[in-house]
Amino acid sequence: MSIYCGREFSADDIQTIKRLLEQDPALKRAPLSRRLCQLFGWTKPNGELKDMTCRVALLRMQADGLLTLPPSQMPGVRRRPHFPPTAATDAQTLLLQPVHELAALTLRPVTAAESRRWNEYIARYHYLGYTLLSGSQMRYNVFAGEQLVALLSFGASAWKLAARDRFIGWQPAQRLHNLQLVVNNARFLILPWIQSKGLASKILSLIARQLPQHWQQRYGYRPVLLETFVESARHRGTCYKAANWVHVGHTVGRGKKSRTHEQIIPIKDIWLYPLQKDFRSVLGR
Repeated sequence: MSIYCGREFSADDIQTIKRLLEQDPALKRAPLSRRLCQLFGWTKPNGELKDMTCRVALLRMQADGLLTLPPSQMPGVRRRPHFPPTAATDAQTLLLQPVHELAALTLRPVTAAESRRWNEYIARYHYLGYTLLSGSQMRYNVFAGEQLVALLSFGASAWKLAARDRFIGWQPAQRLHNLQLVVNNARFLILPWIQSKGLASKILSLIARQLPQHWQQRYGYRPVLLETFVESARHRGTCYKAANWVHVGHTVGRGKKSRTHEQIIPIKDIWLYPLQKDFRSVLGR
């Protein structure tokens, strides 16, 4: 039994994939992933096929030597998206008022028309830069009145995280079944010219109240736990603490796809925020 992208694949499953490839050598990767999702019943809670996730799983199976996929239809090496700075994201006037003196804060999910500018802000001002999110996700612009003050994104949680899993009380089978109910705060950027005391924790409080409903509307289910990682040597996680997130431990620095037990990336603090009181019961089902 092998696990890829949170799903168990038996030896029979792998043979089924190989048979499909043998029966139709001209089958392209996208139709293959959709056919497999239909065959395996691999769907999101709202009934949509998890075909992008399936495609990632297939690529990892190929990397492990389990099968050979048809050639990619996108020739050449795919470059990481690049968003050079433009006047649209230039610095603005310094804002120093504390959060209680600002206009009302609003969270606005990023629209298609706003997507490139959001990416450019993150690429230009976030120390981790821009990284494409795959799978279920939400991106937000945060406004004080009509002034943009911050940007956030949320996506898939870490597959395996010892400190988090101990905090939940998870067994491997429970994690496999319920991981989608944990959502990761991948990026949080207060724009550099916005220096408003108390703003970050206020935004996190708004997120905790509004994200579950937004996620429900988009994907058909409500997450019950938020997680995030704060690079220990760079930040102390003060805003997460002020917003009542719980510090549960540290990462070991191996990264998502590492095949070694050695540290290869910076150690990070793990912070969690339960979105409902019975989160352990829900995640343990």
